[in-house]
Amino acid sequence: MVTSQPNPSEPTWQAVIRLLRWNKPAGRLILMIPALWAVFLAAEGTPPVLLVGVIILGSLATSAAGCVVNDLWDRDIDPQVERTRDRPLASRQLSIKIGIVVAIVAFICAGILALYLNPLSFGLSVAAVPVIIGYPLAKRVFPVPQLVLSIAWGFAVLISWSAAASHLETATWILWGATVLWTLGFDTVYAMSDREDDRRLGVNSSALFFGSRAAEAVALFFVATAGLLIWEGIRLNLTLPFWIAVAIAVLLWSWEYLQLRQEDIPRTTYGQIFGQNVAIGFVLLAGMIAGILA
Repeated sequence: MVTSQPNPSEPTWQAVIRLLRWNKPAGRLILMIPALWAVFLAAEGTPPVLLVGVIILGSLATSAAGCVVNDLWDRDIDPQVERTRDRPLASRQLSIKIGIVVAIVAFICAGILALYLNPLSFGLSVAAVPVIIGYPLAKRVFPVPQLVLSIAWGFAVLISWSAAASHLETATWILWGATVLWTLGFDTVYAMSDREDDRRLGVNSSALFFGSRAAEAVALFFVATAGLLIWEGIRLNLTLPFWIAVAIAVLLWSWEYLQLRQEDIPRTTYGQIFGQNVAIGFVLLAGMIAGILA
């Protein structure tokens, strides 16, 4: 059993920052990206600046709350996993009480920001909360818990699109599907680094579910993501910059698949691929904006 030790020299506020994962911006940005995709596409490239600010802050607050909820659920599992054993709740540097308070504050902040949105977007924000809270439980009872996380990610599209356009349409659901499949892809990669620990602890993951075919499953998710993005571009009449962005994304996803096919992959590779998808998301965002405005 892997044990963890608290760091008594670290101030409490720094431990809270780590609890919120604000010291690891990639995970925060990758939730923000589909929300920005949606708001810029729905607003035809020129959403109100205040709305963009609300969406950015809301995604930060929501992802922070989700991280704390996840760590509360997994506080007895994380100490036994090398990658997570030093998290503040796992190492007992922060108490459960502090974790609950931080989660409540994060949800309250997200709720206050959601009050700026229209009734449809606010209702979707409320509907997302049970999915966010339930994802850690899904790891215990559902064979592909990353699908639950992907659906939570998909709410970012629905909330942001409806906030900009006051309705949902076919293009919204195409982008939602692309987001869900993209998330399934990169989060399966992330889960691949924890396969041995998850198997030993009896925790479910898509990486374990797909087993030796995990790399092929990731490739399939990325191919389907590209297909839906192409459909979106055709439906919205996006111009050349968008198609260049999609081509870049496809090339990078292909390179990631080739890396995943190799034997004896270093654990750091999985994290690098996760980080590459943050860059891919922003390339696609730039392509979407330029593809509308050009």
